[in-house]
Amino acid sequence: MKKQALLLCLILSAATLSGADFDVRKFGAKGDGTTKNTTAIQKAIDACTKAGGGRVVLMDGVYMTGPIRLKDGVNLYIDGTAKLLASPDIKDYPNWPDPKHIITENMPRGHRNACIIFADEAERISITGRGVIDANGTYHIRKTDQKAFNGRWKYKRIYGPDESLPRVVLLTGCKDVLIEDVTMTNQPAGWSYWIHDCDRVTVRGLQILANLEYPNNDGIHVNCSRDVTISDCHIETGDDAIIIRANSRSLHEKKPMERVTVTNCVLRSYACCIRIGWTNDGVMRHCTFSNLVMTKSHNGIAVHLPKISGNDWGNEATLVEDMAFSNIVMDDIYGTPISVSIDRDPGTRVEAIRNLRFSNVHARGASFPRFHGREGNPVQNFSFDNCSFVRETPPEKENPEIFRYAEGFSFNATTFTSKVTKTE
Repeated sequence: MKKQALLLCLILSAATLSGADFDVRKFGAKGDGTTKNTTAIQKAIDACTKAGGGRVVLMDGVYMTGPIRLKDGVNLYIDGTAKLLASPDIKDYPNWPDPKHIITENMPRGHRNACIIFADEAERISITGRGVIDANGTYHIRKTDQKAFNGRWKYKRIYGPDESLPRVVLLTGCKDVLIEDVTMTNQPAGWSYWIHDCDRVTVRGLQILANLEYPNNDGIHVNCSRDVTISDCHIETGDDAIIIRANSRSLHEKKPMERVTVTNCVLRSYACCIRIGWTNDGVMRHCTFSNLVMTKSHNGIAVHLPKISGNDWGNEATLVEDMAFSNIVMDDIYGTPISVSIDRDPGTRVEAIRNLRFSNVHARGASFPRFHGREGNPVQNFSFDNCSFVRETPPEKENPEIFRYAEGFSFNATTFTSKVTKTE
């Protein structure tokens, strides 16, 4: 009986500890906006996971930090009264040594796995709260002498791609992840969130407000992950807002991208609001995108498989299949509302792009959609139900052909309307 009572006490103690708060100020952190609190915040995280989990709390201040590492059971809670401010010193962000889940030398971007918040094979982790993650990108970017870099961006990296911070939050090989309510801003030409080979991820209620004139500051980049839900987010980025990919080259085994749901989001991007795939990605399937608003963006939805360039490419033939897009409004699209393309270069390996369904999609912008397969790899079996596409292109600009190497397309109650606007 005494043993049973003691066991019950231990269970209750563990439960209490798992719900405990760990205020970073009690570990020496100062929310004055200038003190580097990297060590203090990490001590709070380490104590929290050792106790069985709980909340590491930031409140009432601006907490500057270098890179920190989330661990099992930890909820990094940024209160609405707090800001997590990234150190402006690029020397504070070396590559993480000896990560378990990734092959660092195969990671995209020159600086590889460097980031502000990192988790490696952690379980039951979260980043929540109504506070702000300020990536302090102002210190990493400078205005270009050109009219606009790459046709869109007016700024570029100070340190170049091989030294610049490539990511803000990097989660690799994690399970049971929640990211909720946090605002992220001032990204330094680095992906806001990279969810890399993770399982059971919920992303909800985020505001990702990047400077649209900064290059490569993607929003939520989901790669080789499964059972991911992204909902109720407001995302504005200079590069792609939400990315779905399956590049396994930095993993120890090939992994598919499966069962992703994106819903109830407002998106804006100088690149693509939704981008699926890249060079030699693997399998991407069984995904849904619904109840989305895309406005003042370059492209709406893109499945783009270019030729190999740089160091961001996979090692498989790409398969994109069984995806549904519904209840989507695109307004003032500068480029193409829906763009599907396969490069002619034989080094771009493709199995198929097939079985994509569009319903209640309504787009207005400079161009009609385009669906460009290639010889031997046509895009196949696309259906459109109750969709409308309005083209408002000045008469001196040509609209590219809509179909090239495309098979099995069906249209029901779908219209293509050209409203040519006169130029001064």
